[in-house]
Amino acid sequence: MGDPKPLQDVLACSPLLLTPEEAATLLRIGRTTIYALMKAGDLRPVHIGRSCRLPRAELERYVRCLETPSDIAPSPTGHFGTARSSGRRIDATRRGMSSQ
Repeated sequence: MGDPKPLQDVLACSPLLLTPEEAATLLRIGRTTIYALMKAGDLRPVHIGRSCRLPRAELERYVRCLETPSDIAPSPTGHFGTARSSGRRIDATRRGMSSQ
């Protein structure tokens, strides 16, 4: 009692709609994370009355999106915003020098 079902059993029954708790178990993340993903719009639930369900296809879509590389590329140095922050630092130094 209370033993987790083997993954094969979960996949074998393959329901069309999953509760947030079932989706969390399948993705091996927390229930709270599922609700946060739904609130952020990353997961699109289906509402039937007051019940919230996640289609299996929606979970598969979300995982595929995680696998694809991001459109945002790092700068040649491999850091985001490095030049901008150092530029501000130089400006602050110049202002300090001119007031003395």
